[in-house]
Amino acid sequence: MALHVPKAPGVPQMLKDGARMLTGLDEAVFSNINACKQFAQSVRSAYGPNGMNKMIINHIEKQFVTSDAGTIIRELDVEHPAAKLMVLASQMQDSEVGDGTNFVIVFCGALLEAAEELLTLGLKPSEIADGYERALDKCVELLPELVCHEIKDYKNVDAVVTGIKPAIMSKQYGNEDFIAQLVAKACIAILPEKTTFNVDNVRICKILGAGLQQSEVLSGMVFKREVEGDVTSASKAKIAVYSCPIDITQTETKGTVLIKTADELLNFSRGEESLLEKQIKDIADAGVKVVVAGAKFGDMALHFLNKYGVMAVRLNSKFDLRRLAKTVNATVLPRLTTPTAEEQGYCDSVRVDEVGDTRVVAFVMNASESRISTVVIRGSTDNYMDDIERAIDDGVNTFKAITRDGRFLPGAGATEIELAQKLLQYADTLPGLEQYAVRKVAVALESIPRALADNSGANATEVINNLYKAHKDGKQTYGYDIDSDSGEVCDAKLKGVLDAFLLKHWGIKYAVGVATTILKVNQIIMAKRAGGPKPKQPAGSDDES
Repeated sequence: MALHVPKAPGVPQMLKDGARMLTGLDEAVFSNINACKQFAQSVRSAYGPNGMNKMIINHIEKQFVTSDAGTIIRELDVEHPAAKLMVLASQMQDSEVGDGTNFVIVFCGALLEAAEELLTLGLKPSEIADGYERALDKCVELLPELVCHEIKDYKNVDAVVTGIKPAIMSKQYGNEDFIAQLVAKACIAILPEKTTFNVDNVRICKILGAGLQQSEVLSGMVFKREVEGDVTSASKAKIAVYSCPIDITQTETKGTVLIKTADELLNFSRGEESLLEKQIKDIADAGVKVVVAGAKFGDMALHFLNKYGVMAVRLNSKFDLRRLAKTVNATVLPRLTTPTAEEQGYCDSVRVDEVGDTRVVAFVMNASESRISTVVIRGSTDNYMDDIERAIDDGVNTFKAITRDGRFLPGAGATEIELAQKLLQYADTLPGLEQYAVRKVAVALESIPRALADNSGANATEVINNLYKAHKDGKQTYGYDIDSDSGEVCDAKLKGVLDAFLLKHWGIKYAVGVATTILKVNQIIMAKRAGGPKPKQPAGSDDES
């Protein structure tokens, strides 16, 4: 007879077999803090211009070599529930500002590390959380006073470059001037007069070969494809865009045709051909020089398109088809009909170019303002070009942040040290136990310049001391000079090292929000994992899908 082992009384008794429950400081709070600390530690070494790269091979064996925290955490399938909260905060920062993902994780990890010390001293998690929230309110109140630069004219390339350059510098140190110029040109070319700036309107086309300095910006779109027919260029072209195949239309119903004579057999296929020729002739007569389709071109249709001198381009992605329609101001037609004047698009020049040994189709708009611009990236390896793409993406997102709020704070750890100094003074005015937590937030803010110094190979303690000394003398904009060998400080504003106001504002908010949420967890109850394969994730609207 099998021995019956009774379950422990309490909550475990109510749960199914295999469920786990962790309670109290040691099991729940400290284990959560520990996991988050380890996670922040691994990402911390990738922070700043001198940050190290990580090599990640994801679940489908795709390889990434990057120091971009957003990509690292997106490709790592983090399981731990507390570390997952940090990932979510970082992703929120990515969607809100588009940069500063690493800042959120490093700062949040430092806050939790500081909380661990306070917990061992005997403070309650709720008291620490309250202190953190007080410190957050004070930081948000102090940030506007630290603004040192503002961009008011978004159409001025030089002004925009000063704001975009620091964001790109953290990913591509050494190439920031060239990439910032590319991004500024691409963004300003498509900045609309009335509506908001759309990040999706800056496209990137990566072509292997040559070097980064051969990259360029085009007004319009570039596709790594060949044309279907014989016509390879068209200027001042009217464009018709179809989402259907350009071929003899298949009928919906099946039918049987009875043919009695040889003439009838000849006329039967000729009827279909003449109908297709009439359709294509009508399209050509409407002034259309380029036909773009989202499906295949039939051989017979290509023959007639060549005969009437119409260029044929096929795009496999429905997203690219929509974007092109938006670029040339055309309507995507679902059936092979003659487009009206309103449904036709216009493009200054459509041509086949050879970039390196890759043939591309370029839709170029010569107008001063186009709807979409494309950055053509050149590089020696795919991984390198992927990293450049991420740097450009950060630059474009920073431009969007500039259009919403053009204020900038000094970078290089200057803002963090100034806030830390003010928080230490503020902590002295608080009577309760919260003052200890507020002091620890000041210590946690030091982790940002500390990470910059560590990754640059300088003595972090010496750097922090030098920064505090400069800020005590009223030099608010002084930050760590990453070019110096001996941990010297420099004026971040003069050096052009600036951080967007929104980046710091939201980054501090999200980091403190996650730290307080994790501290307030005192029980973890995990149900038994359901068997079978994982549920399928909803498909994202990615270009490749």
